[in-house]
Amino acid sequence: MTTTQPQEAPSVVRIGVLALQGSFREHMALLQKIPGVQVVEVRTKEELCSVSGLIIPGGESTTMALIAEKWGLIPELQSFAKAGKPVWGTCAGMIFLAERAEGQKKGGQALLGGLDICVSRNFFGAQINSFETQLPAHPQLQQYGSDNTFRAVFIRAPAVVEAGPDVEVLAQYQLRPEEAAAQGGRESVAVAVRQGPLLATAFHPELTKDVRW
Repeated sequence: MTTTQPQEAPSVVRIGVLALQGSFREHMALLQKIPGVQVVEVRTKEELCSVSGLIIPGGESTTMALIAEKWGLIPELQSFAKAGKPVWGTCAGMIFLAERAEGQKKGGQALLGGLDICVSRNFFGAQINSFETQLPAHPQLQQYGSDNTFRAVFIRAPAVVEAGPDVEVLAQYQLRPEEAAAQGGRESVAVAVRQGPLLATAFHPELTKDVRW
């Protein structure tokens, strides 16, 4: 007589997308294509506590911060990040995760902090200056696909102008001559960084089909 061993249920990781404003639906659509990922919208403390990791999407960073403040989420989001849980911020989310920011509107905005970086808000200009380009893929990114480049979509995007010693730069953008001239001769800026479980990208992977990020 043979016995059949019960099969273990596949592990599922529950990921939240901060759904206050911005491109949260695009993030959710891309995450739903990844096996083993359950994705939920996060608007409350209870929803935040139910997830293992969080994505802060692109959008209007000041508006997103004001909504988060109004709903009492700023301390909860800060505690989530300080607890060592993975958080990924894209575009406006990068600004949110920065310790310091340049070019903010009058009165500034609440920053969650955690990433030892200074970002320049709207570094690449207004909405009309949005663009796409191919950037070299970090070796860790190439482990999940053979492409040695990735498509980067910049929409009124920030950039990292200063990074602390514990921050790993995952992607850089080489400025064109006219861009370098406008930035005082700077040749490049970091557009993807990581520090511990915190990740930030100035571009929008959720607007592509690339799930490696």
